Amino acid sequence: MFHQSRNKFPLTDEKWLEYTGYFNRIEIPAKTTLLEEGEISKRLFIIEKGCIRVWFNNNGKDLTTQFFFENQSVASIESFMKKIPSPVVVETIEPAIVWWIHKNDLDKILDEIKEIPELRERLINMLFERTFDYMKYFVSFIKDSPTQRYLNLIEERPQIIQRVPQHYIASYLGVTTVHLSRIKSKLLHNK
Repeated sequence: MFHQSRNKFPLTDEKWLEYTGYFNRIEIPAKTTLLEEGEISKRLFIIEKGCIRVWFNNNGKDLTTQFFFENQSVASIESFMKKIPSPVVVETIEPAIVWWIHKNDLDKILDEIKEIPELRERLINMLFERTFDYMKYFVSFIKDSPTQRYLNLIEERPQIIQRVPQHYIASYLGVTTVHLSRIKSKLLHNK
C-alpha cells in the first residue's frame, strides 16, 4: 500500500522503510469494532480496502457521524491526540484491509519529521480536512432539511450512497429508515 505514496515524501529510503515498518496490516470482517466508545484510542488506521464508520450511542440510538473509505485514515482523533476516552465507536461496514500504527510509534515519527516543512504541512492539512468535514456536517444539520442533506450526499459523496447500507445512511442524515425511504420515493416521484 505504501509504495504508491513513496515519491510524495522527502525521506531517505532508510527512514521510509523505518516509518512504514511501524504499520501493521490486518484483514477484518464487516461489523468489526476497532475502537469502543469510552476506550482510549491508541491506534490510527489507514484503509487499504473497505469502508469504516464512526458512530456514537445517543440514549440507545445509533448515530453515524462519518464514513471512511480507501486511502483515508481514521481514529477517534480526540481520544488519540489527548489520551481521553473516545466519544465514538470506530467500526467496519464492509470486510476491510487496514494498516494500523500505535500512537507511540506515530508520536516518534511526528517528533522526527516536525522539522520537515512539507511533511508537517501534509499532516496539518489531513487534520484540518477532517475538521472541515465535521464543520460541514454540523452546519448542514442546522441549515438543511433531511431531503437537502440527502441530495448533498448524492452530489458530494456518491460512494456512500453506492456502498453503505440504508440504515447507516439514515443514521448519518439524522432520520429513520422509514423517513429516508419517503425522501427517496418523493425524489423519484418528482423526477
